[in-house]
Amino acid sequence: MKILPSLMLVLFLSACQSPWIAELVTRPGQPLYHDDFSNAASGWTQTISPDGSLGYTGGTYRMLVQSPGFDLWAVSRQAYGDVQIEADATRLAGPLSNRFGLICRFQDSKNFYIFIISSDGYYAIGKIKNGIASLLGQEMMASSSSIQQGNASNRLRFACIGNTLKGMVNDQVIALTSDADFSGGDAGLITGAFDESGVEVIFDNFVVYKP
Repeated sequence: MKILPSLMLVLFLSACQSPWIAELVTRPGQPLYHDDFSNAASGWTQTISPDGSLGYTGGTYRMLVQSPGFDLWAVSRQAYGDVQIEADATRLAGPLSNRFGLICRFQDSKNFYIFIISSDGYYAIGKIKNGIASLLGQEMMASSSSIQQGNASNRLRFACIGNTLKGMVNDQVIALTSDADFSGGDAGLITGAFDESGVEVIFDNFVVYKP
């Protein structure tokens, strides 16, 4: 079992405050936003610091966490209500005991939801509220055979619809809970380290759908 510690977020990005116009003209099941990271100018954060780095590489988006207990994240700079977020995630290097996944309803650097998995087969849905991290619907990260371990790629899906939060891996529902604190916001990606640094993960085929 893994206990999610307080997240020490080292990137502070602001969600775009534009109206949710796309949701009014998009049919259910159609994409509101997508990025295959083939264009390094598509707007995702690129940065290097002692704690890690974010940026495009080889048609993917790479996150490298160099400090234990830290998380790096980035968002699409859009605004959404109810959404289903999907992305392919693959561990490149570092400890199997790690955390990486998807963000929904990002309000600001201290308020958002996460769906995370680890490369040794654990998962959780969590919330960061006023900068304090907690898990929702479970006390610790739990294991699932649906997660491909090691360096295998996993297709992640995070549905945030009304008060319901649902996490899926490789088309299998593995986490389901509810929370009413955040009703809308940005969507994005997150990667973090537990006790060991050097967590390196790449993401591809990021899509936000209207449910």
